[in-house]
Amino acid sequence: MGRAPLVLTALLVCALPQTSGLSAQTPPPEGWVVLPVEEYRALREKALPPASPPVTPPVDATLTRVDYDLRLDAGAVVGRALLTIDLLREGWTRVQIPAGLMVHDARLDGQPVSLVEGPPPHVLLSRLGRSVLTLDFVVPLVTAAGTESFTLPPSAAPIARAAFMLPKSGIDLSLMGGVITDRGETTTESRWTAFGRPNQPLAFSWKRKVDDRRAELPLRVRGRLTQLVGLGEEVCQVTAAVRIEVLQGLARDIVLSLPEGLVINQVNGSTVAEWSASRNQLSVELLELTDAEISFVLQGEMRLPRDGTIAMPLVRIPAAEREAGGVAVEALGAAQITGHQFRGLDPTDPSELGDLVAARESPAMVAFRLRPLKGVEPRSLTVDVVRYTPQAVLIANVEEARYRALASEDGRLLVEARYAVRNNQRSFLKVTLPEGATVWSAEIAGRPVRPGMAEQDAVLLPLDKGRASEDAPTFVVQLVYLQRVDAWPARGRTRLDLPALDLPISRTGFELHYSPRFRIEPQPGSFRLEEDPGPSAEVLRRPAARPGKPALEKESRVGGEFRDLVNRYRNEAGGRTVVGSLPVEVTFPSFGPTIYLASELTAEARAPSIDLEFKRIKD
Repeated sequence: MGRAPLVLTALLVCALPQTSGLSAQTPPPEGWVVLPVEEYRALREKALPPASPPVTPPVDATLTRVDYDLRLDAGAVVGRALLTIDLLREGWTRVQIPAGLMVHDARLDGQPVSLVEGPPPHVLLSRLGRSVLTLDFVVPLVTAAGTESFTLPPSAAPIARAAFMLPKSGIDLSLMGGVITDRGETTTESRWTAFGRPNQPLAFSWKRKVDDRRAELPLRVRGRLTQLVGLGEEVCQVTAAVRIEVLQGLARDIVLSLPEGLVINQVNGSTVAEWSASRNQLSVELLELTDAEISFVLQGEMRLPRDGTIAMPLVRIPAAEREAGGVAVEALGAAQITGHQFRGLDPTDPSELGDLVAARESPAMVAFRLRPLKGVEPRSLTVDVVRYTPQAVLIANVEEARYRALASEDGRLLVEARYAVRNNQRSFLKVTLPEGATVWSAEIAGRPVRPGMAEQDAVLLPLDKGRASEDAPTFVVQLVYLQRVDAWPARGRTRLDLPALDLPISRTGFELHYSPRFRIEPQPGSFRLEEDPGPSAEVLRRPAARPGKPALEKESRVGGEFRDLVNRYRNEAGGRTVVGSLPVEVTFPSFGPTIYLASELTAEARAPSIDLEFKRIKD
């Protein structure tokens, strides 16, 4: 009996602290909060911001569209104009109407309205929204030298449409200030629809058609066709720029003769309407009859042998009384054109065939000019293509690089660079010149070439190739350039930068000629000072042999050699042009004291440099 009262007492003791905690957390009774009026309004605006006011239109009203319906009646032009007006603000608003119209009736949405003469003439509107103002008017007709004309005044409407009807046929109408979009003619009337330009008058003039008998004359044309053929391993790409000159008659379409197997993909030209190719012919329909010059460009492709002797696909203009132009052939990929045979063509330089060919800037391209013959005269061109398989471990390298430089005190550096190159697969040698350098001449194996342009301060030189299965021969690539450098003070240091090649160089030799009034000391670097042992590559030790200029041992041989060159020039080029780049021989001025520096193993795309310390010698 004593244990139960003890448990009850413990439970009461544990419950007492909880009861006191609950009484402490009871919320306070409700009451009032007093705020000033300004603070209350500020809090209310933050909680309920007012709506933004509507945007005010920049103008009160706009003239959106003007539609004219005109006809010739009793020596005057009678018409009706429908002016579409959009009123953007409430209240009375003045809207300007085209000036110069002799209006005899005006209605706004079918109700009569008064016009204010101005200036400028206008109408007062007050109803918000869109309205249509109808004006019945007369325009005076002007007649001079058999030509009748009238002019509609300019308006600010972005769309101005005019439909004009003449109760006669056989009319030749011209328009100024707009464009004719539709025309129709019956035996009793003629109709035209035109659209004018904003704020410009629209002038109509017409006269009786004069019988044009040019369409009855036989068509006579002359053509110029410049064609570019790209020989790929699988597909041959053909691009031709065609220009037709109409000598007599009117041309409705142009028909070209296509080689067997050529598929035309696209024909582009401003006067071309449609084109279709079938049965080795391409028919190009024109937008309208023309007696002027016609130009368009066509693109196609065909399958040809991968290598060997390949007949080139030539597009022809059979109707041309004289067909001129040219054709250029380029071997794409690891390939080289080793020979060619032609008929009705003459070798020429690619730069003479216009932008289509000259824009390629490919030094390895072969080009021919079409002899001025009729479009049905026979022409043919075959080229010998050799392709190489990338199996050789060594694609290309520079066995030795030899530089000769002449440095002047006033900041000019003339450099002659000769490279002994062995090549299997490379088509071009990329040479990045030092900053401020300008190429004077370039030669490959003794023949002058025209360098191709790469990025800034870089040129591309075509390389001779050897077969992958054979040991590629070594040939000389020569480059002469002039560079502007800093002028030499009485004492100081300078750095001479050399070109960077995209091929590794095994050995480099640098011979520097300088002013005798200075003393030069090379600084430590990749080049070392030593005695010149001469070129180590055998090809650099040989005398330079130039095509067409053999070394003559006896004076009596000069006449015969010269006559052979003249006969070859006349037979191959017709005596009209020189094929390829002209040889530019720059004689290197070797004078003054010299030093020789050498270096080994220059990595590709690396520009070697030489640091020098110079000091003027006291007189």
